[in-house]
Amino acid sequence: MKYRPSGGGLFCLSLLLLACKTSDDPDRKAHVFWNDALSPEKIGRRISEDLIQRPEFMMYISDHCTAVHYAEACAAFGAARLAGLTGDSLMIGKLSERYMRVIEEGVVNTAGHVDANVYGICPLELYMQTGNRVFFDQGIRLADIQWEDPGPDGLTRQARYWIDDVWMIGALQVQAYRATGDAAYLDRAARTTEAYLRKLQRPNGLFFHGEDAPFFWGRGNGWVAAGLAELLSELPESHPLYAPVLDGYRKMMEALLRYQSEDGMWRQLIDIEEAWKETSSTAMFGYAISVGVNRGLLSRKTIEPSLQKAWRALVGYIDAEGRVSEVCVGTGQSLDVRYYLDRPRTTGDFHGQAPVLWFAYSLLAGNRS
Repeated sequence: MKYRPSGGGLFCLSLLLLACKTSDDPDRKAHVFWNDALSPEKIGRRISEDLIQRPEFMMYISDHCTAVHYAEACAAFGAARLAGLTGDSLMIGKLSERYMRVIEEGVVNTAGHVDANVYGICPLELYMQTGNRVFFDQGIRLADIQWEDPGPDGLTRQARYWIDDVWMIGALQVQAYRATGDAAYLDRAARTTEAYLRKLQRPNGLFFHGEDAPFFWGRGNGWVAAGLAELLSELPESHPLYAPVLDGYRKMMEALLRYQSEDGMWRQLIDIEEAWKETSSTAMFGYAISVGVNRGLLSRKTIEPSLQKAWRALVGYIDAEGRVSEVCVGTGQSLDVRYYLDRPRTTGDFHGQAPVLWFAYSLLAGNRS
């Protein structure tokens, strides 16, 4: 087993922090590097069509909650954002029909656990795309329930200090802010994220999968990276927690760029060369880095080659039906490194479909900014 060194690499922090702040800076706009085969719009539409064609919802059923699975919610969120950006009203209509079924058919959502509440990102996005208040009411209820009985620290009692929560909690509250303009939701996301960064971020900028799992698992870190990007896409510089959140984000992005493979992919365990190349984490990291570049938090000139490599590599794992391969299956925590290295891989799982949609959206958004 070979561990990659924690220092060195093609990028250094000083380069990462060359943020371009002015809207008239030519470095702010993305360069179109894709041909038809690499088109984020076409590939995103293909993945979205695959979602629509699946007759059943992916469900999350456990001892503590029942809901439409968070992975499907994340895919629908990505598909709706992409359709809105590209003006694909037909896709918005198809997504609205699919997720109206959740309401009309009374699909159970226990709304008492972070993995159930995060479904709210989907109806809130559909509300913002369609103006349908039915979606708003469903989504905002899930965001509000999360803070009905906060803990002594002022955070939701759904906070488990699992690294996944940086997305699960943060993305829902950011979506509620986008839908309402109420800064209280954004403040909830910021306070939660800053607390998680303070407690869980390791000195190298990455995150162990858990206290009993001292490994830098790809998708676990992907949820953190994407959650940080989601928050920083809205958090104003004037917010008192902006600086520590941005600092945690930049530390993580520096580490990720150091461990990116030559072909553009990231691995199942980020820092272990023996680990196989995994698509869901690669798409999540690509999305998180792309958001930072688009927002001027990272230097486009320095970072864009890494984004291009990541997207080109990912496209090679997507088949004609829009199914993404080499996706790690759902993974619990373990003290055994072989548990992670030997995890099964699957094709078409929403854990992989969703972040490719996010990445496609961000690439296109950067080109249009």
